[in-house]
Amino acid sequence: MKDNQYSAKYALIYTSLVLVILLVPLFFYFIYMKNIHSVQNELFLKEKSLLVIKAMQEYNQNDEYFDYPRFKTFESGLYDESFQPIFSLINYKIEYFKDGYHLDNNDAYLIVKLPKGRYFNANYLIVKNKLSFAVVYEKVMIILFSVVILVFILSILFLQTFAKPYKKINEALDDFIKDSVHEINTPLSIININIDLYNRKNQPNKYLQRMKAASKVLSNIYSDMDYLIKYDRLEYKKEYISLAPFLKARIDYFTDVAKMKKITINSNIQICPKIEMNTKKLQRLIDNNISNAIKYSYENSQIDIELFMQKDSCQLSFKDYGVGIENVDEIFSRYYREDTNKGGFGIGLNIVKSIIDEAKIELKIDSILKQGTVFLYSFPPLNTLKQ
Repeated sequence: MKDNQYSAKYALIYTSLVLVILLVPLFFYFIYMKNIHSVQNELFLKEKSLLVIKAMQEYNQNDEYFDYPRFKTFESGLYDESFQPIFSLINYKIEYFKDGYHLDNNDAYLIVKLPKGRYFNANYLIVKNKLSFAVVYEKVMIILFSVVILVFILSILFLQTFAKPYKKINEALDDFIKDSVHEINTPLSIININIDLYNRKNQPNKYLQRMKAASKVLSNIYSDMDYLIKYDRLEYKKEYISLAPFLKARIDYFTDVAKMKKITINSNIQICPKIEMNTKKLQRLIDNNISNAIKYSYENSQIDIELFMQKDSCQLSFKDYGVGIENVDEIFSRYYREDTNKGGFGIGLNIVKSIIDEAKIELKIDSILKQGTVFLYSFPPLNTLKQ
């Protein structure tokens, strides 16, 4: 994973944890702010009720009629002792007829008891408005959003700062591994070329053949390490590949390796439609399966490799008659090895798993301890099949 993606990922995780922790105090803060807002609204209604009372006090009995005050921000009305309206602008059914401030969902109203017989024979003045908590919600969301952004930015900065020394170490280690892998490939190529040149001019030598087989094993390990180093840094372009000749070439390559354990590779290869895949990834898939089949087979046994069509899908099967697999679910974990005496680094099948997941290749494994294992790969059919 790239450094920026790593920082962003864990900054997001840390921010989510902080957000979860903040939800409880934010909830109580929200309740507190709602209560404050409600108290402020109560004071507002009390202030407006005084305006109505003042208007009634200033009414001159000699006037022909009383112009009841009307306001846009609240409604009000006069009620008798039985809470029947004498004059009311309130379009709301009041449920609780008791002195004081009342809140019913978002409807708020204040009931004020009036002096008996003083204001148009009214006993109560009711002042009502709609209480909106939009301001409270807005404040809480601004606080929450600000905290999330701040924590996320600080998390990225801290992670990048703390990771700098480790990043330098990892870069140095990566450079060392890349240089080491490159240095391994050069002598391997020289060994293989010189063995081939010797065999062309002289009779086959069993010792050189063993050296050739051993160098191929090392070459396969090198290819896995090289792929592991570069797979997330390079773009592997797909192309249409004829699987049959490609598979035959890889089987021929491992024939010398199989002979070291006196293992025979039997192949039944049918013509399949071309598959769309990167050649290097396909080679890693096939090479690791053949290499593992040889590694975990008993001496003087055989390996069966088949390529055939089933419905509209290419099927590729590798069957060995060896030790079998005890923990099938674990074999794709990186660095996992069931038998440490067999060598290797435990990265081959991990690479295979990443390749088939990306290419949407299905895999079925049948294994019986001390009898053998079958790996069956089902390639997805192409929309347009190319022969």
